[in-house]
Amino acid sequence: MGSSARSTFRVPAELDLAAIDPRGRPIGPQDKAEAAERMSELGDVLDGHQEALYAEAVGGGTRAVLLVLQGMDTSGKGGVIRHVAGLVNPQGLMISSFKKPTAEERAHHFLWRVHPKVPAPGQIGVFDRSHYEDVLIARVDALVPEEVWRGRYAEIVAFESELAARGVTIVKCMLHLSPAEQAERLIARLDDPAKVWKYNTADLDSRAKWPAYQQAYTDALTATDSDTAPWFVIPADRKWYRNWAIASLLAETLTELDPRFPPATVDVEAERARIRASVPA
Repeated sequence: MGSSARSTFRVPAELDLAAIDPRGRPIGPQDKAEAAERMSELGDVLDGHQEALYAEAVGGGTRAVLLVLQGMDTSGKGGVIRHVAGLVNPQGLMISSFKKPTAEERAHHFLWRVHPKVPAPGQIGVFDRSHYEDVLIARVDALVPEEVWRGRYAEIVAFESELAARGVTIVKCMLHLSPAEQAERLIARLDDPAKVWKYNTADLDSRAKWPAYQQAYTDALTATDSDTAPWFVIPADRKWYRNWAIASLLAETLTELDPRFPPATVDVEAERARIRASVPA
């Protein structure tokens, strides 16, 4: 039996990002065509489970799923939302993007803006960036003192433990991109009139701090990985493989959750008879 996506991509206890190949294909499809076929199959699995999760909540269930996406610029967070989250009914999705904090947000605790974005029962929530920005960019750019960002690790663990206790299953993905691939994607943005609007000169500032970001990611993933809120490192240089890997993680997670449609609350046979009787002769 082949390895699962969750066991394959789970962050190791001794994390060395340099030892993980951003172009790797450790399991699953080995080319784009095969990935497309498998994505179609995964779409059926995800759509069915998501519908059951949504229906379960209508029947009083409290469970939800939260997918956290973190990665360097151009790693493909938007692509995952489009190609993976797009496989399920948008009615059951809650997508949140965490950009530079506003003045109001900065005036509050760093988790203040995150709490309202937690998915409601029955939903699959997706965070495009997340509360982890406050131990990544805040660290690399020295936006807060070291004792502050280091203290946030424990606060994040407590926050995610609270969510898990409420029935939110958390799947955290670090999109592992190589600097060479990022350079190609940045140039591609400049070359494409339909994408040049995405180009931000500040991306080069972040790129210049690549080693610092890799260390920040290493420390954050190691400090906040847990069985109730696991981290997964996803090879992101191949877009099609990245999408397949995350779709597989979600499918495995939802399959284990095994959401169930609530039982009928009416007399089915009596209602069927009533419907028939309502049809004009």
